[in-house]
Amino acid sequence: MTNSITYLLIAALLAVMAGYLGMRAVHHGHRSRWTVVWMLFSFAAQCAVLGIRGDLRGQCPLGDIGEILVFLAWSITIFYLLIGSTYRLSLLGVFSAPVVSVMLLIAAIPGVMENSPERAMTVEPWHEMHAALSVLSYGALGLSAIAGVMFMVLNKMLKHHEMKSGLFLKLPPLSSITASMVRLTGVGTLVLSGGVFCGLLMPREASGSMVHLWAAVTVWISYTALLTIWQVRGMTPSRMALSVVSLFIVSLAVFAAL
Repeated sequence: MTNSITYLLIAALLAVMAGYLGMRAVHHGHRSRWTVVWMLFSFAAQCAVLGIRGDLRGQCPLGDIGEILVFLAWSITIFYLLIGSTYRLSLLGVFSAPVVSVMLLIAAIPGVMENSPERAMTVEPWHEMHAALSVLSYGALGLSAIAGVMFMVLNKMLKHHEMKSGLFLKLPPLSSITASMVRLTGVGTLVLSGGVFCGLLMPREASGSMVHLWAAVTVWISYTALLTIWQVRGMTPSRMALSVVSLFIVSLAVFAAL
């Protein structure tokens, strides 16, 4: 437990550093060049935490709130590292780093993560895949929501003609943010589809798992409907951004209540 907390705090501090230095660079009108590097170091520390917890449990480390938060932070980080540089959205790290930091710091609070987790005697593969893919999908969906917040910030600045700030100068075009937001929503929904499929193949004995499965199905239907409306009927980017952010918050609240 001590080693995992140490790595957890290191990961959180590195994410804090990424957010702080990135925002400082933006404030001075410079490009945030080191955000990706600090987030990469944080990602490595997060991998160490999940590796230690996985060894302790003998299965995918999703057994308590702390592990779920770390896995979710890891998912957001990995999608940022993959998407941020690909679509010229390095500033996305400035927005996502604080979210990752908060998740990791909450996980580090004593009692949030079990000190001596019970080691699994048997592992049900479909349940493991369902849980892992579902949480992984939330990394993409969470990053999509962060891109939605970026869109709303930039859109508000444009409406109020706040065009001289360092933040405005470094934000990518609205069209790039919109494209990445839609792509991330699509990727997250696709990964969640795999999680739902694996969940349908789980043994039916675990009633708690079935509750989470149907919650995941409901979230999947909601995101699929949103993407269908965007592609078929169309909606304004502003409404899409608001929908992506709102749906992510509501879906998190649903799972938190289970």
